[in-house]
Amino acid sequence: MPETTRQVSPSREASSPVAVSLAGVSRHFDAVKAVDKVDLTVHEGEFFGMLGPSGSGKTTCLRLVAGFEQPTAGNIIIFGERVDGVPPYRRSVNTVFQDYALFPHMNVVDNVAYGLMIRGVGKKERRRQAEEMLELVRLSEFVHREPGQLSGGQRQRVALARALINRPKVLLLDEPLGALDLKLREQMQVELKSLQRELGITFVFVTHDQGEALSMSDRVAVFNEGRVVQVGSPVDIYERPETRFVADFVGSSNILEPAFCERIGAPSGLWSLRPEKIRLVPEGLTDEADTITVTGEVRHVQYQGATRRCVLAVKGAELALAVPAVGVEPVVGRMAHARWHLDDMHGMKHV
Repeated sequence: MPETTRQVSPSREASSPVAVSLAGVSRHFDAVKAVDKVDLTVHEGEFFGMLGPSGSGKTTCLRLVAGFEQPTAGNIIIFGERVDGVPPYRRSVNTVFQDYALFPHMNVVDNVAYGLMIRGVGKKERRRQAEEMLELVRLSEFVHREPGQLSGGQRQRVALARALINRPKVLLLDEPLGALDLKLREQMQVELKSLQRELGITFVFVTHDQGEALSMSDRVAVFNEGRVVQVGSPVDIYERPETRFVADFVGSSNILEPAFCERIGAPSGLWSLRPEKIRLVPEGLTDEADTITVTGEVRHVQYQGATRRCVLAVKGAELALAVPAVGVEPVVGRMAHARWHLDDMHGMKHV
């Protein structure tokens, strides 16, 4: 039978100290509740993703941790220190922005060393530390170039080196890959994760890109309308969405309503069923235990490389399938038979 309760994946929660804690945190702009009673815990050494659509509150939440915004209510604690009202420069965090905020008139090494210069570190020492950081992000040969002479990925790495040179306990990243093209973005995802593992620093990463959040994060908080609607591992979030919003927003999902379940002989409830869990089967194939088989008209077929997206009209509803591109192609207008296992249906809250 399909699952109805959330399974908690093993994590570092039990053994790692708390890096960042938000307790009942809200941020209101007049009547707008940008962040509304958020409770979150991020553990030391964790790569923590904040995922949500535009206007969901994720970026405001990050700015609250950074100190660029102050909470209307609630407490923010960073490594045991309550930081409500503490200015950004006195918090043990640094922030990397989407636009990188590099100084165009400074070369790479001076950009990276800027924070040390402000703190009064001597020229020789800050140069040494800056070169060390540039070696870490594989930009040693670009020390004398200016930002305008670098590619987008190289500017991203300069911004990272500049943020890391101050040895923050927490690095905050505000959609830092959003300005990059797809291939470079995928490359930087791997590099960011590798760098975080090497340094062991807590990373808190804001993105609206589900793929980024799932591929990079140890855990993900999904935001909607100023609230956190689910926190869990990438597998939890994708395979076991707790609400209709999470199922719809993270990847694509078939939402099986109670009335539809009754029509096809499935267990009653509100279920999420991922398209890749459904397979096409030949007519007359012997039934399997604990499966549901339906017949419907093929309404749409879209080639997507390794898979084809297929939509079937089944008893007053539409089912999306992601089927292998090899083999017989479904034909629009013809009938097809689809089957899935009951264990691939995940029960959700009626909210």
